[in-house]
Amino acid sequence: MIARLWRLINGSFQWRILWFRHAKFMVGVTGIVRDKDGNVLLLKHRLWPEGRQWGLPTGYANKSETFEDTVCREVLEETGLKVRVGEIAHLKSGYKLRVEVAYEAEFVGGTVKIDDFEILEARWFAPHDLPEGIQESHRLLVHRKRI
Repeated sequence: MIARLWRLINGSFQWRILWFRHAKFMVGVTGIVRDKDGNVLLLKHRLWPEGRQWGLPTGYANKSETFEDTVCREVLEETGLKVRVGEIAHLKSGYKLRVEVAYEAEFVGGTVKIDDFEILEARWFAPHDLPEGIQESHRLLVHRKRI
């Protein structure tokens, strides 16, 4: 009987029921941006905890935005650089209201021009020479270890 009723309501009404019934999440999206030499782009984030401010470009996906587009937008907004998004590197759920996703990305052009409201500094680092104060989860992403 429930299945028959479900089929009768069909379409957008089903979607609304599902939307109200299920959890809503913000999606944090990170880009592991590498240049042609394999160096990785790290940002010193103004709003992150003192002593742990270095990390990868990251931000939240906007409504109706693909996660790949989020990587491109965040990198452009924070650094002025353009990137090409590659494969997914990490996906993690289980947080109360957040999902995290990270993608590999390739630097394709532009000149560094930081958003000084959010970013203190942007620099390229060799993966074997990452700075002190990098978020440990981001260090693992650079080295593509499971986090």
